Amino acid sequence: MEFNSKSHRRYNILTGEWILVSPHRTKRPWQGKKDKPVILEKVTYDPDCYLCPGNTRANGSVNPDYESTYSFVNDYAALIEDQEHETYTNGLLKAESEEGICKVICFSPDHSLTLPLMSVASICEVISLWQHEYEELGKKTNINHVQIFENKGAIMGCSNPHPHGQIWAQFSIPEVVLKKQFHQLDYWKKNNRSLISDYIQQELALNERIVLKNEHFVALVPYWATWPYETMIVPIKQYQHIGQLNNDEKTAFAEIIKQLTTKYDNLFQTSFPYSSGIHQSPTDKEHPEWHFHMSFYPPLLRSAEVKKFMVGYEMFANAQRDITAEQAANTLKKLHIKHYSIA
Repeated sequence: MEFNSKSHRRYNILTGEWILVSPHRTKRPWQGKKDKPVILEKVTYDPDCYLCPGNTRANGSVNPDYESTYSFVNDYAALIEDQEHETYTNGLLKAESEEGICKVICFSPDHSLTLPLMSVASICEVISLWQHEYEELGKKTNINHVQIFENKGAIMGCSNPHPHGQIWAQFSIPEVVLKKQFHQLDYWKKNNRSLISDYIQQELALNERIVLKNEHFVALVPYWATWPYETMIVPIKQYQHIGQLNNDEKTAFAEIIKQLTTKYDNLFQTSFPYSSGIHQSPTDKEHPEWHFHMSFYPPLLRSAEVKKFMVGYEMFANAQRDITAEQAANTLKKLHIKHYSIA
């Protein structure tokens, strides 16, 4: 099949869903909405920022003068801990209470930094904090899943430009995670091997969608990618969660995060917006079938101004993309790993 010129569907082995790919649509002119490029912050400390060291947050709490990373329970959390479990049923209507803990993870005290501009050592400290939070939150009897994520950029709904991410830990296991668990477990039972391990080995052999690779990790555009420049970072060795990484592997993870996010910024020479998240084993029990991975979903399509919108057909029928995964991977692979803003 000629993937780069014909419309076709691709299957997502992790969720069981299909994506419509329409590469011929890249030729259409764009007269829709344009967003301004994201300008890099130059201020290392902002007295009005709720996340900078020593500042007072909206609820009156005061941040410590932290010098590395810092985490705290979100002042306006989406989940509430220690509430009574209740259920509601009324005919076809059903609901139940959901408890959990939402935390804010400050990556750095420097207000001007983002992951591509941080040192590998500093990103290692972020990963160490992710490991700590995953372990500590996962130990709680009322927590069965820990979701680590980052929304970068105002167009991704980020309310504060200070470098930070979030963790939502909750009693139930979210729907997307359940889909991935189902397909990984089904493959594990049939083959006694990790689904993602076998997928990664096939991708490495084909070398069509690989963007970056080091001794321990690979970054690639998934065959079934939905967002224009969607990528996934995966450990080559199967690990169920990030807590299993040793120091060398943690450094390799930090290096590939820095290199990949730098390529993103270099693509349109802007502070590239995205949502990223780590999918790893739930904490309710042992999950030998799981193989953790970190996904990046960036919305930019043709330039720093043109965003991909999930509307119309995508909302009512099926996810769709205009450039193939191979075209996106080739574009990202060619970009330098030195940040465009560094002389």
